[in-house]
Amino acid sequence: MDRRTIAFFVLSSLFFGGTFVAAKAGLEYFPPLLFVALRFDVAALIMLGYLAVTASREEVRPRTRADVVGILATGGLAIGLANALIFVGQQYATSAVGAIVFSLNPILTPVFAAILLSNERLSSRGAVGMVLGLVGVALVVSPDPAMLVGGDALGRAILFAGAVSAALGAVLIRRVNARATLSSTVRVAWGLPIAAALSHGLSWSAGESASTIAWTPEALLALAYVSVVAGVLAYIAYFGLLESTGAIQANLIFYVVPVVSTLGGAVLLGESIAPLAVVGFLTIFAGFAVLGSESIALSKLLPEWPTDTSNRDDGTAVTEEPRGYRSD
Repeated sequence: MDRRTIAFFVLSSLFFGGTFVAAKAGLEYFPPLLFVALRFDVAALIMLGYLAVTASREEVRPRTRADVVGILATGGLAIGLANALIFVGQQYATSAVGAIVFSLNPILTPVFAAILLSNERLSSRGAVGMVLGLVGVALVVSPDPAMLVGGDALGRAILFAGAVSAALGAVLIRRVNARATLSSTVRVAWGLPIAAALSHGLSWSAGESASTIAWTPEALLALAYVSVVAGVLAYIAYFGLLESTGAIQANLIFYVVPVVSTLGGAVLLGESIAPLAVVGFLTIFAGFAVLGSESIALSKLLPEWPTDTSNRDDGTAVTEEPRGYRSD
């Protein structure tokens, strides 16, 4: 992992974590699907304007079937449908729970990767990390029989469907990436108008109306965050990370997102943090550490101590202790 990859990881984790807080705050003023649609309207205008100034016509023109599939997977699944489901489900759950349920994304990604990708498989160590992550999510959500009915369970089911959509979209993008000619930034710029059109269609079919929007300073602030920070900057960082590391490792950001979202919800929205949630976070991080350790060669981080393996006159091989250490 180089500095660029680490920067993408940190930025996308922070920006996506704030999405759940801003979404929860903005839902007091916007119908959910229309909120998503307006978010992508603004983000699409910014991205297309940016490319009009900085990119040539050849750089933004899709030239292969892989480009088209990548754009559709980006706009339709990874951005459009995933966010529509997140914002609808967020009506029934706190920002922390929304991020936590969505953190099942890293667990779902290897399932789709095993089917659609030949070069990305989950090792036994990775499986252990995924199980730890799942246990951590269960501790934070604290499921009980009462949650199987009612609005809270409905919200979690909708959020889970959003996680499925995002995981499938990420794997499809990774599948066609080797044959694609578009950069991840250009692909996001093409995908955002598709996501906006999809969200407007869902909003219209749900009977939402712009007359119900309360245009307050708080509403504008929430819309600005989810449009610019989470709708442009976060996706540039995330899809850049996806391009660099692969679907399984890139989606590990969704183990960090619940922590950002929970802390942000507590500070900005006054949401409480249950003691068991803290245990869950630590368990999630343990799973993350197990998964992440596969990409770090610990032996290269340790000093290499010289040894002497020369033979004595009697033919017995004797190895000296590493220099700088003394035997007990």
